[in-house]
Amino acid sequence: MSLTRVELEPAYILQVRAYRETSELLEIFSPQYGRVGIVANGSRRPKSKFRGYLNPFQPLRLSWSGRGDLMRLNALESSRERFDFKETKVISAFYANELLLKLLHRSDPHPSLFVHYASFLEGLGNGDEVEFLLRRFEMELLTEIGYSLVLNIDCVENKLLDPGQLYEYQIERGLIPVNSDEKNSLTYLGEDFSAIARLDFTKKSTRRAAKRLLRRVLDFHLGDRVLQTRRIASAMRY
Repeated sequence: MSLTRVELEPAYILQVRAYRETSELLEIFSPQYGRVGIVANGSRRPKSKFRGYLNPFQPLRLSWSGRGDLMRLNALESSRERFDFKETKVISAFYANELLLKLLHRSDPHPSLFVHYASFLEGLGNGDEVEFLLRRFEMELLTEIGYSLVLNIDCVENKLLDPGQLYEYQIERGLIPVNSDEKNSLTYLGEDFSAIARLDFTKKSTRRAAKRLLRRVLDFHLGDRVLQTRRIASAMRY
């Protein structure tokens, strides 16, 4: 197996775990290499050159090398301070990290998704509307990993949605028109589905529809993998 050597690749750390006596195991996300597992040898020692820098939500440039699935961290540069989120925003940021950890395969590059993720963090740091940022990131993530939602076409008649017609979203099929007596948790007006497709979350009904729809679709693709950040967010509300 050939040696991999990467020099100062832009990256964010998605997860940090203690590894052996003095090291840490990192899951990082970079534009050209996707999700990568990296060992930071000795990073928990008081005088480690990496100490204090291996944090989520901090733009970094990382150098690593190795063979196989687990690389070794060689060097690090920090371009700015880490984003400092408060209250629910930090949960939203960790939620995005958890989605990337659970839905991305290692060594599968997604340069556009990396840009979207960086923009998501920037928006949280700037105080942008959290719900809008989350829905946009979820939509972009699904598109990048091959599960984009077609929300402006009736899949039965293959025509644009009627704003006043009720439609049900069926996973792996699409939108089908229904009557009012067939309503369920994924049934909304055509105008709401069309607004979600445009990433227009101005109306309350659209925000409610997008939250339920994207949760159901993400759960389908996650399978039996549970999102711990959802449990934490739910507990914080009580």
